[in-house]
Amino acid sequence: MLPNDSPPVSTVRYYFYGWSDDGIFEMISHILVATARDLHGKKSNPTAGVVDSQSIKTTESGGVSEYDAVKKSKAANAISSLTRSAAWSDWWYIAPEVLKSIRGAYPDLRYIFADSGYAGPKLRDALEGVGNWTIQIVKRSDIAVGFEVIP
Repeated sequence: MLPNDSPPVSTVRYYFYGWSDDGIFEMISHILVATARDLHGKKSNPTAGVVDSQSIKTTESGGVSEYDAVKKSKAANAISSLTRSAAWSDWWYIAPEVLKSIRGAYPDLRYIFADSGYAGPKLRDALEGVGNWTIQIVKRSDIAVGFEVIP
């Protein structure tokens, strides 16, 4: 729903899709990230990133869903990395594609912190030949209940 003083929906849609297709929103996001990092005294390009699986509760009729044994709930899994996200039932599998796709925009990215869902050889093997990555698996405490920040 648009504010009353907005152009017609068709005009807004035309510009939105055009700017999306031309990469304008990604360019704006990249510039804002670099500017914010500069203002905080950091290099404009990040050297570390996070790949995390996240369970998303779904409705009875909506979306791909599966049982998340760790959280004991029926959910759809999603991963996100920097500014991208994708719903995927084999969520570990898409992480290399996301990292490959952002490699050009973030050439200094070398360190990847991942949750325990990415443990084992699958992610490391899939990233071989894509860059010089250091992957650190960060594990959740066995006694944690609910959301908890992992150090």
